Order: sequence, then structure tokens, then C-alpha cells
Amino acid sequence: MQRRAFLKTAASAAPALRLSEVFGAEIPDETAAPAGEIHVVGAGEDRSGHPHSLGFSTLLFKVAPQDTGGNLFVIEHRNLIRGGPPLHLHWRQEEWFYVMEGEVAFQVGERKLTLHAGESVLGPRQIPHTFCAVGSAPAHLLIAFSPAGKMEAYLGDAAHPPEGVSPADFFRRYEMDYLGPNPFSKG
Repeated sequence: MQRRAFLKTAASAAPALRLSEVFGAEIPDETAAPAGEIHVVGAGEDRSGHPHSLGFSTLLFKVAPQDTGGNLFVIEHRNLIRGGPPLHLHWRQEEWFYVMEGEVAFQVGERKLTLHAGESVLGPRQIPHTFCAVGSAPAHLLIAFSPAGKMEAYLGDAAHPPEGVSPADFFRRYEMDYLGPNPFSKG
């Protein structure tokens, strides 16, 4: 009985606590959307009103950083074909991948794995990672960045990077390190 009472008390108190107090994490101090503001983003739609592309998929921004005070940025990769981002790491963001359709190869740290629909993997901050569709059909992913950091700006700018800037310098602008080409994009 005492255990049950403790669990009920803990569960009722949890909403009153800030996650930063529980986990000791820093919460970005960007201004969040007003309380109660709801943004519905339909299937095949982008939060900003237009899709984005890096050449190997269509990107749809689903949850914008300004909606969460900079705590979260969620994108949808549709029609992901062979290719993908270079091997890189984020200085301050975790990147979570959820495969909705298809087959996607990942490298997270030294580990290489292939995920299928319904499977997910976390790319922790400061750990090298990348991915590439490897199946016979295009893949479909959801990706979340927490905190959002400069990822929205990066994905907007990466479609047309400035000339004369090395990949390493370009990635540093967005608090990431470029570590080399995508190991899956050949073959």
C-alpha cells in the first residue's frame, strides 16, 4: 500500500516540476509560442508553408523551434533516396531518428546498423552519426533535435551553401563538426 501511495503522489507532482529541475538540463531561454497556441501541420505539409530539400529527400518542418522556446525541432524526411548527410556531430543537440517506412542505414559512433519501419535510434550530442536510405524503395523518417539549436537555419542554408566556404567551416556556423563524407552513399 505504501508503494502505491508514493507512486500516486509522485505522479501527481510530476507536472508541477520543470524537467530542467528534474534532470539538471539547461532549457534554452528563447521565447516560446504563447500558451494555448496550436499549430496543426497536415500530412505532406511544412510548418513554414514550403518544403525544403538537400537533394536526397524532401524535408518538411513539422515543429519549429519558436513553437517550443527552442527546446525541440522536428522534421519529416519524405522520399529519402540513397545519399544522406555527411558524418557529423552536434555540439549541443541530441538527434532522434524514427523510421516510418523503408530501410535506413545508420552510423552512430562506431556502430553501424540498419533500421526498418517502426524502429528508432538516438544520436547523442557530441557522438558522430549519419544515415542513408539503403532499401529498394525510398524511405520515410521523422527526426527530432533537442534542443533545437541552429538546425532550422542549417537546413535552410544547406540547400545553397556559400561558395568558397569549406564544409568544416560551414558546419561550425551551426554548432556542428563535419567529420567526412557519408560512408553509405557509395555502393
